[in-house]
Amino acid sequence: MNKQNVIVIGAGPAGIFTALELYNKFGDDYAVTVVDEGLAIDRRHCPARQKGQCVRCKPCNIMSGWAGAGAFSDGKLSLSEEVGGNVTDYLSVDKTRELIRYADSIYLQYGAPETVFGLNDRKVEEISYECSKHNIHLVPCPVRHMGTEYSYEVLKNMYDALLKKPGFTFLERTHADPIIQDGRAVGAVLATRGKEPVEVFADYIVAAPGRGGAAWLNKIAKENNIHVTNNEVDIGVRVEVPNSVMDDLTKHLYEAKMVYYSDTFENKVRTFCMNPGGIVSEEHYDEEFSDSFNKKSIAVVNGHSYADEGSHTQNTNFALLVSTKFTEPFNQPIEYGRYIAQLGNMLTGGGIVVQRLGDLLMGRRTDKTRLAKSTTVPTLKTAVPGDLSFVLPHRHLTSIIEALRAFDKVAPGLYSKNTLLYGVEVKFYSSKIDVDENFRTAIDGLYAIGDGAGITRGLMQASVTGVVVARDIAERTEA
Repeated sequence: MNKQNVIVIGAGPAGIFTALELYNKFGDDYAVTVVDEGLAIDRRHCPARQKGQCVRCKPCNIMSGWAGAGAFSDGKLSLSEEVGGNVTDYLSVDKTRELIRYADSIYLQYGAPETVFGLNDRKVEEISYECSKHNIHLVPCPVRHMGTEYSYEVLKNMYDALLKKPGFTFLERTHADPIIQDGRAVGAVLATRGKEPVEVFADYIVAAPGRGGAAWLNKIAKENNIHVTNNEVDIGVRVEVPNSVMDDLTKHLYEAKMVYYSDTFENKVRTFCMNPGGIVSEEHYDEEFSDSFNKKSIAVVNGHSYADEGSHTQNTNFALLVSTKFTEPFNQPIEYGRYIAQLGNMLTGGGIVVQRLGDLLMGRRTDKTRLAKSTTVPTLKTAVPGDLSFVLPHRHLTSIIEALRAFDKVAPGLYSKNTLLYGVEVKFYSSKIDVDENFRTAIDGLYAIGDGAGITRGLMQASVTGVVVARDIAERTEA
């Protein structure tokens, strides 16, 4: 492989939008190589979706490959700068809004649905007013919902378009490490599975590894004295209830982003990734993404839904996450989250725990007999009935219970004995890599963007960071 103009490490939304915008700026012959640990999008398939059981793909086909976790996600494009990351820590609110509009137009260009939820200001105000009575903050955020099937198609359309560029290369099943010489990134060591590692040189390296590669990027930062700041650790459960419980919120907002500060500990508890008519799913983080002390694959819970109403279930699921900001001397947010998830895996033999809220409140384990009595039928059939009190820390579990009790005031029926709680859901934001307003690191020529850099937490803002980096590379090249 000849010298490249840019090597992008990670093929999630941040990496994809870097490549798309580079070709928008430079034309089709610009030499861009994107690498990822996983497969090309047309070869990515989750066996659990067909077989009903996870077969432990390495790396996980849900988490890795072209489009990252976004390929099989619910495909929510949050159109507010308040949701999905911290880009406004680097750019002005007005600039961030402009970039969100631009990135949204690209998604539309490649096939995203026209419908946007949450634009009925009157109804949103009514829901927000009702939430305020119960000390709940509703975060207003219009959402363009692609759904799992359209999310896949849109991101595949981007892949197909890039493959037509003469200068574009995508390397699947490839691990990459930047080459740093005299304080500058000059290339990367590319190790494709089954082949000898090779050194490929480039003018710029863009690290966009996604959440699964957060530990890897943190290691690169430490080795090269790039300052990092610990982010919050979000740990919690995925809640599943009948659609009837959440319909009053989801039919107007699609995703009700609610925040509550728990009564006992005043921890921030928030809803996240709400999926009306959705399916609870299992995903895996592989040992390659772990820090040094505990290299084990972990199973965590997630959820998604399809845009096609014919594929809807009778249930709505969403994450309920407790945010904790640790201070010194704690400096391993990823490993803390992994440890909690591994406790859940230990009790189930490697899978996901499910418990009825009623059993949790009574201090007893959910077993198969009790689960069979639930009027909420679980959509994750492989989940193992168990007891989350053996898994989650006391302050997390207490905060979750208190938030559910509060949210029941605006979604009656949520605080029910038959509400299902799956564990553990962990969001690996890791350490925030120190970058400037163009997402340049202290290493000349090395950028860090997206979820894995601790900067974003969703598809839209990750996409925005890719656009910013591509435009900065264009300006530096023209200069």
